Amino acid sequence: MPMPPLPDLADLSLAAIAALAEEARLPPVAQWNPEHCGDSEMRIASDGTWYHQGSPITRPAMVRLFSTILRREADGSFVLVTPVEKLSIAVDDAPFVAVEMKAEGSGRDARLAFRLNTGDLVTAGPDNALRFDSGEDGPRPYLHVRGGLDALIARPVYYELAERALGADRPGVWSNGVFFAMDAA
Repeated sequence: MPMPPLPDLADLSLAAIAALAEEARLPPVAQWNPEHCGDSEMRIASDGTWYHQGSPITRPAMVRLFSTILRREADGSFVLVTPVEKLSIAVDDAPFVAVEMKAEGSGRDARLAFRLNTGDLVTAGPDNALRFDSGEDGPRPYLHVRGGLDALIARPVYYELAERALGADRPGVWSNGVFFAMDAA
C-alpha cells in the first residue's frame, strides 16, 4: 500500500497540522518484544540519510516505512522491531531531522509545528519538547518526536527559531503554552 502524499505546510493551519499529526497511526512498537535477532546492517547518518550496507536508501517511502518501526531501547540503542523480529540499527546522532517549521501566534499563544525528513508532523509542546544542547559546531537543537526518539533541527529551521527568540528577556520560544529556553543545557 503506497504512503499518502505529504501535505504542504504552507497551505495548512497549525490546527490542521496538529490534527494530521494526531491521526497518524504508528505501529505499537512499544508492545512488541521479540528476541533480538541480529543487525539490520542499516545506519541513519546525522544528516538524516538512511543507509543499508553502506548504500543510501533512495526511496522516501521505504525510509518512511522503516521509521515507523524504529524504537529506542532502555539502554539507549536503536532497533527496528516487528512482532516477530528485532534488529539493531546504528544512529549517528538523532534518527530524524526537522526540515521545515510553521509558526502561528506569538508569546505564550505561539504554536510551532515541524515536518521531519520522513514526512511526520510534530507540534512542539508538553509532549514534544524542544531542547538546545551545545556542540563543537555551535548549538545543537532537538525536538522530541516520540518514545525516546528525537529530531535534530536542521540549521535553517534553527535560524527561524532564533529569529523568533530575538528581543526576548531570556532567549527561547513558546509553543502550546510551554517555554523552551534556547540557552544550551
